[in-house]
Amino acid sequence: MTEGIITEHAGTREGQVIRYYQYGRDGVRVLDSRKNLKRLYIFDPASDIVTERDPIQRDTVLRRFLFDQYGMLEETFSFGMRPRSFRYESGGRQIVVREGGQYGAVGKTFTFEPEGISETAWGRHGEIERVYIFSPSGDSVTFRAGGWYGTPERTLMFDRIDAGIFWKPEAFLQFLVFTERGAGEADIVVPSVPENARRGGEPLMGKSRFAFTGIRHDTSASRPADDEDTRIDFIPYGDAEQQKKRREERRPKKSSEIPYEERKRGR
Repeated sequence: MTEGIITEHAGTREGQVIRYYQYGRDGVRVLDSRKNLKRLYIFDPASDIVTERDPIQRDTVLRRFLFDQYGMLEETFSFGMRPRSFRYESGGRQIVVREGGQYGAVGKTFTFEPEGISETAWGRHGEIERVYIFSPSGDSVTFRAGGWYGTPERTLMFDRIDAGIFWKPEAFLQFLVFTERGAGEADIVVPSVPENARRGGEPLMGKSRFAFTGIRHDTSASRPADDEDTRIDFIPYGDAEQQKKRREERRPKKSSEIPYEERKRGR
């Protein structure tokens, strides 16, 4: 089998390359944009198991995915990671994901439709979180957020492999495994490519349209004396006398401090 290359772009196929997938007979290697190995999946067709291994310590197993006639079961070997089950329903036209194992709460559903595959979040009757649209030519899969006409999140371009093979329940489960966000990848923010940079012009700097563009005045101690001073004067001891007087008025007076005439009137 010739090794296939899948290139992941941010947004549309014209977007920035953020990930590569090397899909071969023995498994899948997931690389970042600089082609550093980030994740490693090993196939074991004899036992219908896909094993995720540590890319540095190859003998360390991170997760195992067990495939059977009912779907797939994910086993985790890392602290804090809950197992998941992926089960076929409605004659294979839907995949139900349960958090915590086979009897956990339903977290997501994947429904196979004529236009593609829709992913529903928050249970069976939740809203569509994203859709997976397979191109008729079989060279790409587009992830769109929110629905069939939503914003493109990612686009995967396929070379020497037909994207249509993953538009089946068994193969789509495998597709979900190696295209999901790995540890530390969920928060990656990829900047969009400026329009004039695509046209060959000078790239725009990512500056907010609300940014201050005027001359900034230095308010440090080295400011020249002849500049117009618009700062607020701060007198550190300006209120000290007033506060002292208030404290003295509230403090009970000693008998020695009371004049004789005042003490005589109080009798």
